[in-house]
Amino acid sequence: MATELEELVGFLSSPSAPVKKAAVEIVRDLTGSEDGLLSLSKYASTVLPSLSQLLKEKKEVSEPAAEALINLSLNSNLAAKMVEMGMIKTAMDVLYKPDSSITRLLVMLLVNLTQLDSGIVSLLQIEDEKMQGLFVMKLVRSFGRSSDETRDDPFDHVGSILVNISKKEAGRKMLLDSKRGLLKQILRQFDSTSPLRKKGVSGTLRNCCFEAENQLQNFLLISEFLWPALLLPVAGKKIYSEQDTSKMPLELGSALSIEREPWDDPEIRVEALESIYLIIVQEAGLRALWSVNGPRILQVGYEDEEDPKVMEAYERVGSLLVHGCGTEEPSNETSK
Repeated sequence: MATELEELVGFLSSPSAPVKKAAVEIVRDLTGSEDGLLSLSKYASTVLPSLSQLLKEKKEVSEPAAEALINLSLNSNLAAKMVEMGMIKTAMDVLYKPDSSITRLLVMLLVNLTQLDSGIVSLLQIEDEKMQGLFVMKLVRSFGRSSDETRDDPFDHVGSILVNISKKEAGRKMLLDSKRGLLKQILRQFDSTSPLRKKGVSGTLRNCCFEAENQLQNFLLISEFLWPALLLPVAGKKIYSEQDTSKMPLELGSALSIEREPWDDPEIRVEALESIYLIIVQEAGLRALWSVNGPRILQVGYEDEEDPKVMEAYERVGSLLVHGCGTEEPSNETSK
């Protein structure tokens, strides 16, 4: 005889809209507790495909279904099963339907699924030569287009997806491919008012900088976006003199010659400094930093800095400026 839970899971596929709605709401509530998650995980082979199908329904059903999947995907075993059954393609298909009403939730689901290597491979579409990179291009385009002026920006979590995929070499290479121009689009968001976006841009750029040895030219091709993203967070609060700004490109000089909002998040400042380190370990990268008066910016920023971890990161970069070679690279662990 079927248990109550089995019956409940069965109702997710009911032809009756009210029954389906009631069932998915109960399942969603169950996923909010450890016990509920554990119980439902025993029926994963039924509950996951059923919830996946419900993502295509009207908002009153698709919203609790997406919330349930987000909670279930926090369990790495269940997340792996979701990836295996094609959940990333389903989420992307629903996300880009013209009438999609659960955009933010689907993006959050993709954040969780790309915590797994298999999820990253699936999102990059590595195994499909013709479609490879299409999902990532769509997400980057949406990240660039949606405005953080709205209080509830549905695409701001894309930054976290980009951090996840840039932990893997294949993801970094895709983002750095100059023909796709993805990193340039991402860097345009570095001065967003959304802390989540700023963290996403900073973490993605820092991860990509682990490719600087082989891809330095692709970084320097987008210098007008690269140096502001790296140097403005670590430039301190001071208004720079004309003598300083005259030796900088316009995009840096104009920003530093006026009052500006400080970059409060020390993690972003550390990531910017680690990125700079990885670029200037290369001789051409070091020359490029000097060409934008970067050492002066770092000097002023260091004088303003109070956080010990950030000061340490400044000092590591400073050692390269003084000696022309590094002693200790930043940890090669990519951003979390």
